Amino acid sequence: MTLRLSGRLVVACLEEARARLPEPGAEDATLDLSDVEAMDTAGAWLVIDTQTRWRARGKTCDITGASPQHTELLEVVRRNIPAKDVSTKPRNDFFDWLETVGRTACSGGRKLIEMLGFLGAVVARFGYVTAHPGRLRLTSLVHHMQEIGLNAVPIVSLMAFLIGVVMAFQGAVQLRQFGAEVFVVDLIAISVLRELGILLTAIIVAGRSGAAFTAAIGSMKMREEIDAMQTLGLDPIEVLVLPRVLALILVLPLLGVVADVMGLLGGAMMSWIELGVSPGMFQTRLHESVDVWHYAVGLIKAPFFAVIIGVVGSYEGMKVGGDAASLGRLTSTSVVLSIFLVIVADALFSVFFAIVGV
Repeated sequence: MTLRLSGRLVVACLEEARARLPEPGAEDATLDLSDVEAMDTAGAWLVIDTQTRWRARGKTCDITGASPQHTELLEVVRRNIPAKDVSTKPRNDFFDWLETVGRTACSGGRKLIEMLGFLGAVVARFGYVTAHPGRLRLTSLVHHMQEIGLNAVPIVSLMAFLIGVVMAFQGAVQLRQFGAEVFVVDLIAISVLRELGILLTAIIVAGRSGAAFTAAIGSMKMREEIDAMQTLGLDPIEVLVLPRVLALILVLPLLGVVADVMGLLGGAMMSWIELGVSPGMFQTRLHESVDVWHYAVGLIKAPFFAVIIGVVGSYEGMKVGGDAASLGRLTSTSVVLSIFLVIVADALFSVFFAIVGV
């Protein structure tokens, strides 16, 4: 069967030429282009598409009569037609799950190595700034201390106060059954001072300030401000990352103190209301049962939590690409990863202090 094409195979006449072509039949075909006067890329695509449809039915379809110019155009168009996406059916067996776990583990390992490298760069720049104090940007440091610390005092205070109230109420319900209401002071003090005060403060700061770090640095990365900064000879770690990390290290222990005080106040108030433990009795029991190390353990963790939050937030901000989707995705990743690493670090500290007997 010979399919004879004639006239002008250009985009303006494409629909008319396509209407003259029959659908693939049960016999082989030959495309005769000897009467074609002119052809552009749209006409070449029509010829190639016709040939492809006939071959898809298992028939041969040869092209004959094309001039050298048309033959060259057909080859150029054929090479540049994108290949069809052959989607394979996803597997749901054990090996597919194992492959997913392996890829996730490798990706997590690479990310951990990159973050350790970023932490090393921050530490190296901190050493350089320590040797050259004039390089420290005090204005930026004070600004971030206000944003991270002073502006976070209300939400941290409210959170810690409510945690103390809840712990006192729940502890009262259980301890009343054994006539040991006075031990609610031990429960509140040790839990707030050792664990919950600084841990929940770090989680709030990670969600509040860690996300802000990623969003601010990521926006600068999208607008190519960081590239311009490097062109001017400025180090982005020294200008953007170091003041944020130092501000976190300085203010997070102070926020931890605020959380401890408010948590104890909330617990004392609820103990007075629910159990009749007067403030004087609460204070006396607090001095008798709570060692100063319970307070120190919480504060020791604070600088480490601050480094985790600052480094993760800044690292994810540096990874933002040129689109808003990556900014949103990495901001969420920053918050989740910071909170996860803070909880892991807190668990490691708990094991360490249990081993050393503190």
